[in-house]
Amino acid sequence: MTAGADVVTTTVDADGVAEVVMDNPPVNALPVAGWFAVAAAMDAAGADPSVRVVVLRATGRGFNAGVDIKEMQRTEGFTALLGANRGCYEAFKAIYECPVPVIAAVNGFCLGGGIGMVGNADIIVAADDATFGLPEVDRGALGAATHLSRLVPQHRARAMVYTCEPATAQELHRYGTVHAVVPPAELRETALVLARQIAAKDPTVIRAAKASLNGIDPWDVNRSYRFEQGFTFELNLSGVADRIRDEFARPPADPGGSA
Repeated sequence: MTAGADVVTTTVDADGVAEVVMDNPPVNALPVAGWFAVAAAMDAAGADPSVRVVVLRATGRGFNAGVDIKEMQRTEGFTALLGANRGCYEAFKAIYECPVPVIAAVNGFCLGGGIGMVGNADIIVAADDATFGLPEVDRGALGAATHLSRLVPQHRARAMVYTCEPATAQELHRYGTVHAVVPPAELRETALVLARQIAAKDPTVIRAAKASLNGIDPWDVNRSYRFEQGFTFELNLSGVADRIRDEFARPPADPGGSA
């Protein structure tokens, strides 16, 4: 299992801007340890009095491709499944409950668990090639519709869940849920400029603003997501989820036709 420290790193600059960076090639699908590492990094950033805002971003081809299904399928029993469910819950919760604002800087694809992280962030900036989607139905699972519903209107969310078709950054920008859409080369700097603008405010007031906004949120995202996870457990107990994950994790057929 990949060590969490190898997947997530944190730096803090002189302005009090923390960058939490995910890096797990080839597609930033996080192993169990990686989800807990995200949670730990967010908790540590929020507990640091010098941190005024967090930028959550990723290196490589995309922001996040969800859980590492191949890790799950090569692990006996339900250990990896339970770990991934708990790890995702803790990561999403830590982002939402981080005492300072969290800016998600999304490049490339944002899928599955990536939607959970971004949906619980305070502000989203995205590269113009970014897409957002929940392929859970095609993976024999459910979850993060709670967070998708914070990004798109209700009926659009339902269509995205059922079809597994993604939405573009431009579409989310039209809804007002993505703050800015910029060329990929400008993504990090755009997020940092916004972060420094927030960091320049009084930190006590900003932390109070974050707590007040969470307090008036129309629904409990932690409880809502936990409810969704129950259906994933049911699908696993039925056996259908394991079969679908096996099909996804199976190597492509040999082009020469060998079995």
